[in-house]
Amino acid sequence: MFPRSLKSLIVCVALSASAAWAAGDRGYNVRPAILYLSPDTSSTKMEEMERGRELTIVPGGAPSGWLHVLPTLKGGREVSGWVLDKGVVFANTPNGDHILFGEAIDSEAEASRRHGRKGADKDALRLYYAVYDLFPQSPIAGEALYRAADIQWQLDFSDPILRRPAAMLGLGTNAELDDSLMKKVTKKLRGTKWADLAEFRLLDVKLCREWEGLAKCPEKESELYEKYANEHPQSPAAAEALYDAAWRQAALVEIYKGDNQAGKSAGARQRAIAIAQRLISAYSQSDWAARAQRLAFLVEQGVNTYGSGVE
Repeated sequence: MFPRSLKSLIVCVALSASAAWAAGDRGYNVRPAILYLSPDTSSTKMEEMERGRELTIVPGGAPSGWLHVLPTLKGGREVSGWVLDKGVVFANTPNGDHILFGEAIDSEAEASRRHGRKGADKDALRLYYAVYDLFPQSPIAGEALYRAADIQWQLDFSDPILRRPAAMLGLGTNAELDDSLMKKVTKKLRGTKWADLAEFRLLDVKLCREWEGLAKCPEKESELYEKYANEHPQSPAAAEALYDAAWRQAALVEIYKGDNQAGKSAGARQRAIAIAQRLISAYSQSDWAARAQRLAFLVEQGVNTYGSGVE
């Protein structure tokens, strides 16, 4: 017979969710998982969970091969249930950060395919965020957080309901987009290229939805982009910001001309060329430098770069 203490240990191990997981531990699934009512595949299927759902271990132990979990489901719902102990990454999973990151990359690639898996973009968002959440000290955590924020940004930006007109410059803007995750990047990753990129993305909420042929929007937007380039010269987006500023000045050449403001039109022409030349000089190896060269050439030649007019 076994001593009482050894019997207790055997029972404890047999009922544990896994020798590695304790109550309250959190993990994320990297494969679709079914949430069962009880630890039996023939029991009621409560929910089919997509990749990247957060799972918290419920106290009380579980039979071998099963996890008793409290997952975060669609709409923020939390319902306890049982999942097979397969394909879930926890904080102590060897190379767990790279496993989650790899699944996120795969899901993002799937989302870009013409007939890719439905919801793959949101899977990627959750999985990238999971890297940052579970492995905040990982060397890829910062990039993962930015990628999550960028996917959320793109999803929201493509949603017309989230782009309702707001009062800025007297015209509709994108000011009602949810910027909380992008701002988290700028706060948590201050001083990194990921924070710089997030700051660049955040300019989107300050842009007009439509210019309506008026000068006030491109004037303001050109200032915003040039200011960004001045404050973030090492940013991967600095060259793009200068191009955006120069392009708006080029557009103003025609807008001012249409308003019979020849002096302002000439000033915008000079400004467009000057910003383009600055870009070419500072970021000569970037694709934006070649585009700036083209833009400066067209402006110097007096070619219309804004609107549908063709000479």
